[in-house]
Amino acid sequence: MLRTIDSLTETNRMKLILFGATGHIGRGILDEALARGHDVTAIVRDASRLTLQHDRLHVAVGSVEQTAIWLAYAKHADAVIASLSARRDGDQEVIPAAAQTLLDTLDGTHLKRLLWVGGAGSLEVAPGVKVIDDPHFPAAWKPEAQAQARALDVFRASKADVDWTYISPAALIEDGERSGSYRVGGEQLLVDGKGVSRITVADYAIALLDQLDNKDVFKKRITVAY
Repeated sequence: MLRTIDSLTETNRMKLILFGATGHIGRGILDEALARGHDVTAIVRDASRLTLQHDRLHVAVGSVEQTAIWLAYAKHADAVIASLSARRDGDQEVIPAAAQTLLDTLDGTHLKRLLWVGGAGSLEVAPGVKVIDDPHFPAAWKPEAQAQARALDVFRASKADVDWTYISPAALIEDGERSGSYRVGGEQLLVDGKGVSRITVADYAIALLDQLDNKDVFKKRITVAY
């Protein structure tokens, strides 16, 4: 069943901190969170890029590295969601660095839940063979895929007291319908009956936010696709 604000009880509603709300996937997550009745504090570097107005949306200017800014909102939050990209900066090292900063900062606070929008490049297509190893993998995508793989390494090596979940999308994540249908996998790339690995942004957002409700995957990478 698709979740809407009418189907939520007061105890289901959460206060979320969202990094990357002006990005493609981040905006999909924001829309889904608001549709479910959650309160969202979007931490953005450029507030002019987020024109949406909503009575349960608060926008604050800042970044992952500016911990004092978002920690002020973290006092009352239930979870942090990070949908980050370094395409604008051209420095992919900010991705694993942001993962480390979030883990280090949340460690020792009351706020333990962290959901990370990961990459598909580190998923396996065969034992020991990753998506990024395919010779046809687009060269333009490799830097970000490699950065997301390093971020996953950061999570796996961390001893922080943080309940993180790294959520890899399908190989192709694109605009499209919000069906509420998806499958959950582990380390292997999920493909449909035609051998295609895909999911829409809207259904990826549903899958990610469902993880907040399910509370059954901690300190682990999962993948979602059709």
